[in-house]
Amino acid sequence: MSNKIAVVTGASSGIGAATARALAGVGYDVVLGARRVDRIEAIAAQIGGQAFYLDVTSAESVRSFCARFETVNVLVNNAGGAIGLEPIAHAIDDNWKQMYDTNVLGLMRVTRGLLPALIASSAGHIVNIGSIAGLEAYPGGAGYTAVKHAVVAISQTLRQELKGLPVRVTEIDPGAVETEFSLVRFGGDKAKADKVYEGITPLAAEDVADAVSWSVTRPSHVNIDQIVIKPLDQVSGTNFNRVVKP
Repeated sequence: MSNKIAVVTGASSGIGAATARALAGVGYDVVLGARRVDRIEAIAAQIGGQAFYLDVTSAESVRSFCARFETVNVLVNNAGGAIGLEPIAHAIDDNWKQMYDTNVLGLMRVTRGLLPALIASSAGHIVNIGSIAGLEAYPGGAGYTAVKHAVVAISQTLRQELKGLPVRVTEIDPGAVETEFSLVRFGGDKAKADKVYEGITPLAAEDVADAVSWSVTRPSHVNIDQIVIKPLDQVSGTNFNRVVKP
């Protein structure tokens, strides 16, 4: 690879896949990481990138993945997701553990593993894909809002810890984006997932990818701390302007 290198985690679908395509479109050599290798290999073939297995919940998988790089210019921490919508009174321990392991510890593992390569590039940029769930709370969402609040805290801490080093940190917090997110959250229940987007025009994965691409292509002295991006039909996490057809 001769151009600037961008690494995207959780790149097999949705925002991750769209971000990989967007960054390739602005000249990056993109490395896609995810567990569904067949998917990322297909995307990599389309954009001239590379694809490697990555399970962010496995310290060994992260070590093996990160060892490939001497320099990295952009890291997009996209791997994550929500599981369930139970109130705290009926919270499921394993769901909370899985969300924490993916959204928080996974982000930490990959960031820690690639920090030397980001610093070595002399122009590194970490983009953490958060959520408006990291800025507010809603009934049934405590597990997910907790981990996304942690992403906010990690992003703010990183900026302080990296002061004086050539690494920028951007946090992007989307609202409702129609991807596999809700399908995964509800265990494959498509009817329940479709209900989330009923009567609204949600964001597309490409809308978020566009924000990532814009952020990392600003001049090196410009740091975009945070972008909150919601569809026009969404006021807050659970407040929507829904127009449901009769």
